[in-house]
Amino acid sequence: MQFGIGHLSVIPIRANSDPSSEMISQVLYGDHFKIKEERKHFSRIHLVFDDFEGWIQNNQITKISEEQFQEINARTKPIHNTDFLLYASTQNNELLPIVIGSRMDIAPILGHHIETMPEMPLGQKSNLVDTALLYLNTPYLTGGRTPFGIDSSGFTQMVYKINGSKLLRRTEEQSSQGEALSFIEESEPGDLVFFDNSEGIIDHVGIILKDNYIIHAAGHVRIDRLDHTGIFNTQKRMYTHSLRVIKKVVP
Repeated sequence: MQFGIGHLSVIPIRANSDPSSEMISQVLYGDHFKIKEERKHFSRIHLVFDDFEGWIQNNQITKISEEQFQEINARTKPIHNTDFLLYASTQNNELLPIVIGSRMDIAPILGHHIETMPEMPLGQKSNLVDTALLYLNTPYLTGGRTPFGIDSSGFTQMVYKINGSKLLRRTEEQSSQGEALSFIEESEPGDLVFFDNSEGIIDHVGIILKDNYIIHAAGHVRIDRLDHTGIFNTQKRMYTHSLRVIKKVVP
């Protein structure tokens, strides 16, 4: 078994070993992974953080030893970037942009230096909404996990990740986590709310705000009204998403 780490700002994870294949997620700086299969130009990886698998280009992989891999696994308090954007200095004294949500405590393993190490207090549910608002107006991007492009489950995953909680990558997977609530009135800001399509498949997720509002990625990260029917878009004067279930992941 071989192991790797994300040494670039953002690396696309593709559905197949083809550069034109659909991007299904992204490796951010500091994400570490197992290399499950290696081909001429692509490798199939397994991300440790969320157990997500897909293909990335070999020239975007930095391999690490099993000892380094296990040492990263053993860290119980990873440090994530809470600034929109900052920079790491490489061994060649070049600047590398680091986006919000990237893991920073692994920089020394890569021979990189980061001047400041901002850290948001973990385990406080009140921080979830503040973090979510940092992504406001981020454009929607299938497979995206950054403030330059993000999808609905990538948005919720990153908000929770920055605050020390682990969500799986796909919307349906996230809907299996946490405690189901019966009514919106039982929810608190920071709870997750899921929506399904006409076939009953859960395909959208957002974060509850106070006063019956939701922040979610649809076209861009936006704030809309929420009620027992679903999301009501006041600009379109119509419901855009049908409510399926509300989940409390962080007590």
